[in-house]
Amino acid sequence: MARAKNAPVKHRTLWLSDMHLGSPGCKAGRVVTFLRQNDCDELYLVGDIFDGWKLKNRFYWTPDHTRVIKAVLAKARRGTKVYYLTGNHDAFMRQFVGNKLKLGGVRLMHEVVHVTADGRKLLVTHGDRFDAVVRNLPGLAFAGDFAYEMLLKLSDRLGRLQERFDIAPGFSLSAFLKTGVKGLVQYLSGFDDAIYYECRRRGFNGVICGHTHHAEVRQVRNGIVSYNCGDWVESCSALAEDAHGRIRVVHALPDRPALAPLEPRAAALQPPRKLRADAAANEVQSAA
Repeated sequence: MARAKNAPVKHRTLWLSDMHLGSPGCKAGRVVTFLRQNDCDELYLVGDIFDGWKLKNRFYWTPDHTRVIKAVLAKARRGTKVYYLTGNHDAFMRQFVGNKLKLGGVRLMHEVVHVTADGRKLLVTHGDRFDAVVRNLPGLAFAGDFAYEMLLKLSDRLGRLQERFDIAPGFSLSAFLKTGVKGLVQYLSGFDDAIYYECRRRGFNGVICGHTHHAEVRQVRNGIVSYNCGDWVESCSALAEDAHGRIRVVHALPDRPALAPLEPRAAALQPPRKLRADAAANEVQSAA
């Protein structure tokens, strides 16, 4: 049966992160449109939804920022399970997690385990816990955030020149540099290793996070998958799960097609090898 015209696209699950409400760079209007055009059974807000760093220094808020909050609360009222995972930019929310605070039906948590339609267990967390710079060098993290803001402004100016002279349309200097720097930092700080060993230790098939502002679906190793939501400052992207458990990146920008879904490999549908071996040993001992 064809979907009714203008009816929302239905997903099993949606993950959005790094909206940075309260900052000039937030594309709040696109968030509102995306939430209206897409529906889901479960909605995860994967950290940095508010930008406490910016709000602390200079209050910035527009009607679209308020509409984002109203759109999320409206989904919760209509029966969508909504989870808010705290991040490093909205770390002020973490003090309320221990009190099991619910905000209009929105569950506030540090992390949560999501079970996909095909039975995989995925850890959902913002991702700053895997970032050695944020954990050990907070001053450098603040400096990096300031540099990124300057890059955004430079990129906007470059974009206007690109439009005027029709040069390299769609190219974002800030996105290009941030992706390269983040990739280098992830490699040097052992970001992937931290994800891998956390999944091995706790028996997860992968991690869904935000933080890096770089939307992707990729294999880490040995069947463990890293999913990233992207952001709503530049890429305007999210993750979506269908009824079969396949997860893909979806974009709100018309000139950026959604990435092809990652077909989970058979190895990814099983617990990590060490955990399978431990379980087999336990079964043998139980039989004895």
